[in-house]
Amino acid sequence: MDSRLALRLLFGFILVSLAAYTSWASTQQAVWDWQGLTQGADRWWTLATLIDAYYGFLTFYAWVFYKERGLAGRLGWFIAIMLLGNMAMAAYVLLQLQRLPAGRPAAEILLRSAR
Repeated sequence: MDSRLALRLLFGFILVSLAAYTSWASTQQAVWDWQGLTQGADRWWTLATLIDAYYGFLTFYAWVFYKERGLAGRLGWFIAIMLLGNMAMAAYVLLQLQRLPAGRPAAEILLRSAR
């Protein structure tokens, strides 16, 4: 499967499933009535928030998957991102910035290195 199709499938799934779950959760409770975990009905918005966060992690991981060439790096970062979330994501960006040669623009971390 080519990478463009894979990305379209991934992000299409994220968009449709998150929109569907958010729409469904709004039929269970209005978002402005959410009170954290203090009420049983609040679990729907709590779950919507968790789904949204993990889809964000997957979105970031799509970039990591592109950047990392080896299976070990790809797998290790996937586990770290799914377990640690934004902490692992921040560590990954800091590592990429550390590896960037002096004087090079920060935008270069977005692309895969020629290695």
